[in-house]
Amino acid sequence: MTREHFSELMVRYERLVYTICFQLVRDAAAAEDLTQETFLSAYLHRDTMPEGYERQWLGRIAANKAKDHLQSAWSRRTVLPGDEEMPPGLAPPAEEVALHRFGAVDIQRAIDELKEPYRPVCRLCLLEERSPEEAALALGRPVKTIHTQLARGKRLLREQLERSGAHEPIPR
Repeated sequence: MTREHFSELMVRYERLVYTICFQLVRDAAAAEDLTQETFLSAYLHRDTMPEGYERQWLGRIAANKAKDHLQSAWSRRTVLPGDEEMPPGLAPPAEEVALHRFGAVDIQRAIDELKEPYRPVCRLCLLEERSPEEAALALGRPVKTIHTQLARGKRLLREQLERSGAHEPIPR
């Protein structure tokens, strides 16, 4: 597929992709970002696009991007009971709560005790604050794999820190 043909597809289906993203995330700025991510992903995988099914293919990519966004956004919006100083509906990420409850040294030690493949992923994403996309590039793994390993690594860390002496469970 040529760049010109792909550019035509972008112009033709931009509104459709944006609408799909907006319908799922209900946030205009996020829908715009997801529209760009959709077309970037589509461009990178343009050789796999089934001919004659461009609309459906782009729609599926857009829906998957929006669903991924919602899943990651949900984990960042964990509402904590008893957090009076935060405005209603907002709460710090669970990682921030864990940092306050445990020392950074305890968390670093817990990450160092994780087994492969979770240790390098958690180190990059949690300690070095790199995005999953950056971690995927650094480790040479697919982004979806990094997301999965990060989620499992966080679960293992949570369990390990709770066993090590937390009086309250860490929010999920």
